[in-house]
Amino acid sequence: MSFRFSWILAFLAIQLFLWILWQFKDRNRDSIFPNASDKVRTIFRKNLDKNRIQWRDRLILIGLALLALAASGPQIGTRVRPIERKGVDLVIALDTSTSMDAEDVTPSRLAKAKFELGRLIRKLKGDRVAIIVFAGSSHLYLPLTTDYEAALLFLNEIDTKMIPTQGTSLSAAMTTAISAYTEESDKFKVMLLVTDGEDHEGKAVDLATEAAKVGLMINTVGVGSDIGSLIPIKEKEPKTNQYKRDRNGKLITSTMNEKILKEIALAGNGSFFWFDNNRDTYQDISLAIENMEKKVISTHEFSEYEDRYQSFALLAFCFLVWGFVMPTRPGEKS
Repeated sequence: MSFRFSWILAFLAIQLFLWILWQFKDRNRDSIFPNASDKVRTIFRKNLDKNRIQWRDRLILIGLALLALAASGPQIGTRVRPIERKGVDLVIALDTSTSMDAEDVTPSRLAKAKFELGRLIRKLKGDRVAIIVFAGSSHLYLPLTTDYEAALLFLNEIDTKMIPTQGTSLSAAMTTAISAYTEESDKFKVMLLVTDGEDHEGKAVDLATEAAKVGLMINTVGVGSDIGSLIPIKEKEPKTNQYKRDRNGKLITSTMNEKILKEIALAGNGSFFWFDNNRDTYQDISLAIENMEKKVISTHEFSEYEDRYQSFALLAFCFLVWGFVMPTRPGEKS
């Protein structure tokens, strides 16, 4: 036996102490009329039964003890309860091309995306998550897992120097995402394509249509602004601000391609979202994932104690009622 609120058992010790003290005093004086004269005792004893009064007090005392025992939450025996973990398989494809260093969102497109994705991962409940990084090529950075702490750790290490092949291949990211799923189910699969929308191949919309046919929902997240920004060249020890230029020496301005991202989301039966400085978009994405149909990710058995306070509470009630209604006059019936 164990007790949920074991500290309440201290009241039992207090009750025991008071009962012993009461018994000790009861032996040395009249417990009903301790200060009355013999004449008064004789008169009142004709109308009161000492034994019944003592039994009444004992019943009430036992009832209070049982009440304290019930309040302490006694737990006897165990029961095994199956626990199901339900969720979806979420694959996050994060653009790591150099255009993600643009600073039209604070502090940069990639930093903003990592921050919002971190908040999203912390809100997941039972879903499996994988991370893909892509630029000119794509790689499965973290396989599907329910270890959100590991996912956050991997996410934190992502930068624009991870993939040496520069450019932006959205179709390569989607191909890798499809291969990241370990089950052949035609639902419970969702991809989050996080990018500024630059696509150097132009096959993304067609591939999104094919992916939707096998049950993959593709949500796109645009990072950046319509105005765009220059692309800073990241150096370990920058001395001056330098920006990326084209072959003719002209500064390159990178703008978010909202049109292509909306087309991909439409073809992939998903939605378009936007990471900028004015909205907490991760909450909208989290809500969309929560509203999806879930599958059983894992099942395990949970053993827990069974509460048994009901019996003690019922006995306490019976003893207290019995004690309070018990007659104290000779020959009187309850």
